[in-house]
Amino acid sequence: MKKFNRSAGVLLNVSSLPSPYGIGGFGRETDELSDFLLRGGFHYWQILPLNTVGLGDSPYSGTSAFAGNYLYIDPEKLRADGALTEADVRACEYPGEPFSVDYAFCRGAKRAVVRKAFASGAYAQAEIDEYCRKNRDWLDDYAVYMAVKDMMDGLPWWRWEEPYRLREPAALNKVRQGEEYAFYCFEQFLFDRQWAQVRAALSGRGISVIGDMPMYVSRDSADVWAHPDVFLLDKDLNPAAVAGVPPDYFSADGQLWGNPLYNVKHLKKTGYAWWLQRLRRAMDWYDVLRIDHFRAFSRYWSVPAGAQTAKEGKWEKGLGLEFLQTVFAAMPEARFIAEDLGIIDDDVRKLLAQSGLPGMRVMQFGFEDGDSIHLPHNFDTYCVGYTATHDNNTTLGWLQNLPANILEYVLRYIRCDSFGWSHGGYGCKSTHAFYRKLAESSCVLAVVPFQDMCGFGADCRMNTPGVAEGNWRYRATYENFDGVDHAFFNEVNSLYGRNRS
Repeated sequence: MKKFNRSAGVLLNVSSLPSPYGIGGFGRETDELSDFLLRGGFHYWQILPLNTVGLGDSPYSGTSAFAGNYLYIDPEKLRADGALTEADVRACEYPGEPFSVDYAFCRGAKRAVVRKAFASGAYAQAEIDEYCRKNRDWLDDYAVYMAVKDMMDGLPWWRWEEPYRLREPAALNKVRQGEEYAFYCFEQFLFDRQWAQVRAALSGRGISVIGDMPMYVSRDSADVWAHPDVFLLDKDLNPAAVAGVPPDYFSADGQLWGNPLYNVKHLKKTGYAWWLQRLRRAMDWYDVLRIDHFRAFSRYWSVPAGAQTAKEGKWEKGLGLEFLQTVFAAMPEARFIAEDLGIIDDDVRKLLAQSGLPGMRVMQFGFEDGDSIHLPHNFDTYCVGYTATHDNNTTLGWLQNLPANILEYVLRYIRCDSFGWSHGGYGCKSTHAFYRKLAESSCVLAVVPFQDMCGFGADCRMNTPGVAEGNWRYRATYENFDGVDHAFFNEVNSLYGRNRS
């Protein structure tokens, strides 16, 4: 298993990048981002899952664990390929304000231009066919699922007509002959084509991408529909129990996610084939993979189907060390980060130590209870440190909501005398000091959310766990990129040995 060198990265999702289309994507904005990263001495770009988004526009609740999000496809690149006209591109431009993603607009506009590209004939059919052949093990399930979902007016798969719900071969073969099936294969061809171009450009400049993988998949997904034996479903294909977490830092009632749980016995019996397929697909997208909710590999929280809150659940044994060893043997060059936040017990700590994976430390958590492991002076040398994650408030927003006694302690700890603003940029003096404290720590990789680099407040928060609506919308602008105090971050990263890949 490959190890990390001491370095630094920026957390900013693809959706949050500047663009004319109402959402970030795979266009000019990724080139601007690479310039931005290198000016500050950063060589890692951390993003959220690239998968299709689902309920609440969440990248952690998609329609497929394998398919990419078509909303990121860049119209200008399609025009350069000869698949769109200039008028087609202009029609996709978003007329609203640039600070928030408008998912409703983007779904309609991006779907329209992808359909025009599909009808254009601009791409060699032999190239598309070869892509479909190489990716058939997941692409066929996704394309059939989406084509049938369109036929069923968007209904969840358990409400489809029986031949489709139960995957009767004759019915599915007929779907495979249709234009909608071909369209969804083409959609993924475009996604992977453009993302591969982005990855190649970033790699050529010494920038690695840290991706993210949700532990669970949505019930209404191609994965559960196509592989019901992988999940804990009853005889009627309903979840026997669902995923969540008990009461924690984020929620007094716990979090009731509602995702189907895995059939651990079946996965072991099949040599973890589905999980290995999923991880290989992810490592085709990313240089490093952060595995969300790592603790579920030790024990997971199982909530009875129909429960009103996650408090009604119980712990069950997860896939464990044997699974991780199987993964490492199959993928010896892969690099992973274990998201070991939340309720962590000795069993999880033991599994993490046995795995050899770096865990996560989040500075905001460090000031809650005594001499926390999340305080930089307690970091171990092989962990990934963050000022905050996508689930936290921005650091400025967090500081502004602290009780006076804790705020005084934090400011003393980071050696900062006030909230004051730094000269020449957006960067808040206190959030700069917060990052400096992280950078000088022993963590092997220091990651800062873009909003913390700018010193932005709570209105720029990406996600509030347990809140279903209004998340995942934050967007940056090119003016934000230019306004960051690049000299400060470059100096800090160079001073503490992090300005390297």
